[in-house]
Amino acid sequence: MNNETFLRQIAHQKKHWWFQARKKIIFKIIKEIKLKKNLKILDFGAGSGVNTDILSKFGKVDIFEKNKIALNYLKNNIKINKSFSKLKMKKNHYDFILVADVIEHIKRPKSTLLFLKKILKKNGYILITVPAYQFLFSKKDEKLGHFRRYDKKSLLNEIINFKVVKVSYFNTLLYPLIATITLWNKFFKIDYIKDVEKTPNLFLNNLFYIIFSIESFLLKFFNLPFGVSIYIIIKK
Repeated sequence: MNNETFLRQIAHQKKHWWFQARKKIIFKIIKEIKLKKNLKILDFGAGSGVNTDILSKFGKVDIFEKNKIALNYLKNNIKINKSFSKLKMKKNHYDFILVADVIEHIKRPKSTLLFLKKILKKNGYILITVPAYQFLFSKKDEKLGHFRRYDKKSLLNEIINFKVVKVSYFNTLLYPLIATITLWNKFFKIDYIKDVEKTPNLFLNNLFYIIFSIESFLLKFFNLPFGVSIYIIIKK
């Protein structure tokens, strides 16, 4: 992502419904895995660190982020156990790795995931989230530095020599609204990224947060059939 996008996310992530509801969903997904305590965790591509605090509830978190503006923000604002040194290259080091909305930014994700497998312990887990459906690829994706969006099949094609534990769409309840707005802006070639990444008024922000957060409960019981995003849990 470009620096402007990182600065916008830093400014809005603490209140914006999407960041906060997704964080809640990620937390519930990790809890459902029933991992042991005091894990060694890697937040890979941590961005502005919106998920780093919830990861710290499960163990010691190392952060890897290439963008200098985001990294500087993380160093000064994330007050938890952390490491900003070079990514640990030691094999079989991490119990859990979060890769939240990262691999769509990478030209060759298979190589990245194979590297992460090397530094993951035996029986360790990786949680990946990605944006869904290539037909929703728009100027917003271009501004965010995305190479692609995914469906279940194309996401599974990126996974080599891992056990797939679970894969599901999410951000389902708001999908009709988001898809309609996205396709409208795509058809008319409207650059709308600044509008959607700013926190909306209090009423809409709370409403969207509540609707999206409901899925943290639904995903406990069944996979969702479609949505704006996909997540997958894989095991070494």
